[in-house]
Amino acid sequence: MSTGAHTMSPETGEILLGTVLKASNVTKTYPGVVALNNVELEAFAGEVHGIVGENGAGKSTLMGVVSGAVKPDQGNVEIAGQSLVPFDPDTARSLGLAMVRQEPALLPDLTVAENLYLGTPQLMRPSISRLGAWAREILSRWDPNFKLDPALRVEQLLPEQRFIVEICRAFASKPKVLVLDEPTEHLAAADVRILFQHIRRIVDEGASVIYISHRISEVKEISHRISVLRNGESKGTHQAEDLNEQDIVDLIVGRVLEATFPPKPERLDSSVTRLAVQGLRGAQFSGVEAQVAAGEILGLAGIDGNGQREFLRALAGIGKCTGEVLVDGKGASLRSSAAAASSGIAYVAPDRHREGIFAGLGIRENIASRVLPHFAVGGFVSARSEAGVVRQMAEKFNVRTPHLETDIAALSGGNQQKAVLAGAFASNPQVLLLDEPTQGVDVGARSEIYSLIRARAAETGMAVIVLSSDAKELEGLCDRVLVFSRGSVVKELSGAEVREDAITDAALKATSVREKVNRGEHRISAWLAGDMAPVVLVGIALIALGLVAQLVNPLFLSERSISTLLMMSTTLIFASLAQNLVLLVGGIDLSVGPYMGLAVVVLSFFLVDGTSGGMQLLGWALLLLMPVVLGVVNWMLSDVGGIHPMIATLVTYMALQAIALILRPVPGGTISRGITQPLGAAIGPIPLLFILATLVAIILSWWISRTRGGIALRAAGSDSALAQVNGLTPRLTRLFVYVGAALLASLGAVTLMVQLGSGDPSAGTTYTLSSISAAVIGGASLLGGRGTFLGAFLGALLIQTAMSVTTFVGLDSAWQQFLLGGLTIIAVAGYSRSRQMAKVEAR
Repeated sequence: MSTGAHTMSPETGEILLGTVLKASNVTKTYPGVVALNNVELEAFAGEVHGIVGENGAGKSTLMGVVSGAVKPDQGNVEIAGQSLVPFDPDTARSLGLAMVRQEPALLPDLTVAENLYLGTPQLMRPSISRLGAWAREILSRWDPNFKLDPALRVEQLLPEQRFIVEICRAFASKPKVLVLDEPTEHLAAADVRILFQHIRRIVDEGASVIYISHRISEVKEISHRISVLRNGESKGTHQAEDLNEQDIVDLIVGRVLEATFPPKPERLDSSVTRLAVQGLRGAQFSGVEAQVAAGEILGLAGIDGNGQREFLRALAGIGKCTGEVLVDGKGASLRSSAAAASSGIAYVAPDRHREGIFAGLGIRENIASRVLPHFAVGGFVSARSEAGVVRQMAEKFNVRTPHLETDIAALSGGNQQKAVLAGAFASNPQVLLLDEPTQGVDVGARSEIYSLIRARAAETGMAVIVLSSDAKELEGLCDRVLVFSRGSVVKELSGAEVREDAITDAALKATSVREKVNRGEHRISAWLAGDMAPVVLVGIALIALGLVAQLVNPLFLSERSISTLLMMSTTLIFASLAQNLVLLVGGIDLSVGPYMGLAVVVLSFFLVDGTSGGMQLLGWALLLLMPVVLGVVNWMLSDVGGIHPMIATLVTYMALQAIALILRPVPGGTISRGITQPLGAAIGPIPLLFILATLVAIILSWWISRTRGGIALRAAGSDSALAQVNGLTPRLTRLFVYVGAALLASLGAVTLMVQLGSGDPSAGTTYTLSSISAAVIGGASLLGGRGTFLGAFLGALLIQTAMSVTTFVGLDSAWQQFLLGGLTIIAVAGYSRSRQMAKVEAR
């Protein structure tokens, strides 16, 4: 065993390994769950410390605590001798800890290079100008043969590539403590060997590696010491060399069957095959073969993420798959969940709150929703038939409720689950698919559910497939169990073989590997999904539209026409830049238009002939102060108050419009020509304000892509929670964004003032929707994280050009709205499709 960095005992002179990570008395609870209970962990420099345990044992929660992402209820964490205070990822990172999570903390809308940049300590980051070269050098350290374009967005990567990028950035930070949480789950065998080489290298250099995995063979191979967690408690630390794989499995299980299960039939009639699956392949699984007899209960086991859940959902018609599925010898259609149901397949999802129940509706409606075709004729439901079926199923499943109209959300978890099962059984399926059927219910309700499943299978002869992460549940309930590993069935257990230890053993000792998938180039789809595609495509559309208009009416490109078009476009450009800024963080600002109108109304009281210089200066000062106030209010409503940005800014929209109407019920207050004339000046046909808008768009485009602040802003919009894990402060970023958007709208108000020449309370309202359309046409995503300011600039110019073209070619003004809507739909559909095509999903 490598000694790495060490200290020497002053008493004995013995070489000791230095403690670099220590967690003491760590306790963490969630509602109804004790995730960690007085857990202790000590890791030394120069060692790999393995941590093992079943699903839900508390491993990931403990790593969340030591990495600062999860704040414990009690306990302390020390990294390299310093206390982790405050508990946050940035502090842990600064103390020398790096972590590779089960699901990489990479921001999907950022590039590989930008993610590497954010995950590296500030003192080790390169300048943005050499970000690409630096990223390529970091990636090459993994393996000289590993080729990956650092300009690709993370959402375009294969799972294997995402994990390698996450691992590379962890190694790049040169950590004192490296936490690896299930790092090999999506790695090919060759990459696992490369990972182990890097682990041994940094351990020899004195680092400590915490290695968490369900792959017992890997833990045994790489670890020096192994700690066991069970039900949120420490169950001892052992020298790896003193344990064999079976010893580790026994330590992990370490418990007896607790739940009460109904007796299994001594013999099943296997002559009637209810379900046959032949060569089924889909996302996360491939080549699955299975047969389930009438009345048989088949279990699906395996470590989470190995394809068993995707296989079950594919059988339910959720997710694409290829292969053949037969129900009672007839081909089943799996093109949708409705088609699967028509083929005799019923499905109960694992998360009843999101996919199982209709909260707010009664028990009657929840149960009946599964079987409406049974008592509906011509679309009309027979209340008598419905009530009879629902009452019968509720009694059979012992759903405890005052009456059937009780809101299902008011029931206990066990009764909710029994109601969900009652609805599934009421449809009389030939095949019933159950995903975590007792998740979140108490022991008593579990026993009832087990008995109901077994009894109904025996009575009706339906085939039942149960997926559970609880091996003891599978042992007690199932006749046979298929164990999945890395997308394939690696073991079938039947009869006396169906034991908790055998299921766990098969899952943990599986040696199957994922086939390494090479990424195709797909250069065109990758380009279409990038930020430059909207800029180029909108630019081409703009030129084409201008040429067509010129052919129809030669006056379209006259100097006067161009000057008017550019001046009118400038107002929309500023509004669109403001909207694009907010959309980048996943928000929306409906108050942009009314604010510009209000700002002009306010200025119409100060910038008029006859007012003093002090009054005019006060007017300009208000133009700077108002956007700050508006931005803070929008931020407080949406971010602090938790109101959806659309509702929050709709409130300010109405408030601003009301204030403008109170101040000026009718247009008035002529702005001094001594102010509007200089502001409306032009160089040839190009207004100075349009030149200013162009410069602002260029500067913002540079800032958003070439500075740390711009990367942080896009990170906050890509995934706020992951941005926080990466040490950023999304909430403060959103405050900056709302204030910045209002300031950009103030520039739009100046242009609008020059156009109008007086205060008009309703003048700005039309810019709200058109600014959103312009940003979206320019490539912005309503989900956040995507968009360019040049795209928004060109989008605004295209919209205004389209509006002008309708006038020049003699079309009715209604065509302006048709064109605006059509352009928006085409842009949204086109960009969404191209970005979806560019995403590489696991197959």
